[in-house]
Amino acid sequence: MLKRLLLGFCLSLPLYAQAAGVAVGQVAPPVRLPQLSGSGDISLESLRGKVVYLDFWASWCGPCRVSFPQLEQLRNELGPKGFEVLAINVDENEADARQFLLDVPVSYPVVRDGEGITPQTFGIRGMPTGYLIDRRGIVREIHQGFRKSDGDKLRTAIITLLG
Repeated sequence: MLKRLLLGFCLSLPLYAQAAGVAVGQVAPPVRLPQLSGSGDISLESLRGKVVYLDFWASWCGPCRVSFPQLEQLRNELGPKGFEVLAINVDENEADARQFLLDVPVSYPVVRDGEGITPQTFGIRGMPTGYLIDRRGIVREIHQGFRKSDGDKLRTAIITLLG
């Protein structure tokens, strides 16, 4: 009886791990999505060799309006050293995302996943959620929500990964 119970538990572990999403220390899953600018797809793999902040956001997200200007500033400052931001919009309506970007413009790449496949793969539970990924593609930090004070902490973490 105990063996059956343990076997059932062990067999369910991979399902639980998959449902939980991506964890710190894991390789980030592949991402390839169309850019909102209409200039083709961009993949996370194409950014390998850089430190990447993968940012899941939506137009209705208040903290996203706080994070975007700070991420833009970090990218402008640290981009020449090998840092990039890749923002993934999850709005169902593309027009909402485009309006947000008119209000809060950024120069870093913005892609869209209106079907919600990528957020499901990563296990996103709220907006914004960011993944700080090292040069080898490994998730080093997961950041949920965003406050003005988070920018300094994120900058320190990025500089550490940039070496």
